[in-house]
Amino acid sequence: MTPLILIPARLAATRLPNKPLADIGGKPMIVRAWEAASQSGFRVAVAAGDQEIVDIVQSAGGEAVLTDPELPSGSDRIRVAADLLDAEGRHDVIINVQGDMPFASPDLAKICGALLAKESSCDIATLVAPEADASERANPDVVKAVLALDETGRAGRALYFTRSHLYGEGPVWHHVGIYGYRREALNRFCAAPPSPLEKREKLEQLRALEMGMQIWAGVIDHAPVSVDNAEDLEAARAYAASL
Repeated sequence: MTPLILIPARLAATRLPNKPLADIGGKPMIVRAWEAASQSGFRVAVAAGDQEIVDIVQSAGGEAVLTDPELPSGSDRIRVAADLLDAEGRHDVIINVQGDMPFASPDLAKICGALLAKESSCDIATLVAPEADASERANPDVVKAVLALDETGRAGRALYFTRSHLYGEGPVWHHVGIYGYRREALNRFCAAPPSPLEKREKLEQLRALEMGMQIWAGVIDHAPVSVDNAEDLEAARAYAASL
């Protein structure tokens, strides 16, 4: 397999406008995300919805490509970017690393790639972490994954994803939104319209499940720092200062 990591980013974020350019310890967040992903050893590029993001990434020494800012999702953005950067199809795996995870370990992308290599039935690989706090169970902003774990307990086939409260005994897995796609699976996924469950839960990975695709998730110990709002940004800045 020859993975290509793509980091989708655009300035028109609803909860935190201009989020990719937010300063974290003297660097724009998107640059930190690109630097972290680049430590994986895979080719990494930013799929930008704005020229300003392209310019900042390139000035830091990174690779970036401009895509239509009106694309409906990050998945659509990375599909278009993959075609622009690799029209010949040399990269058979596309890994979507989120631009709002500025400190994500490069091992996370490797776990997704390894899952795709190991599980021949896997169309899409992703990650989960144990819940950090019991309050996450009822928090609709925390996406929960329901898994059929394999014998190792470190990976499993995804049965469902939900924002709802999960009841009963057993682990509650916090979904971490990093995805590895087989190239043809990404193309097929993006060609399909939003599905009923996707629209109900506002979770696009449910489209893949409704299409009959298999999603496998690797278990990691902790969810990486993620920036969704102003409070998260201040926490990320404090984390950077502690390094």
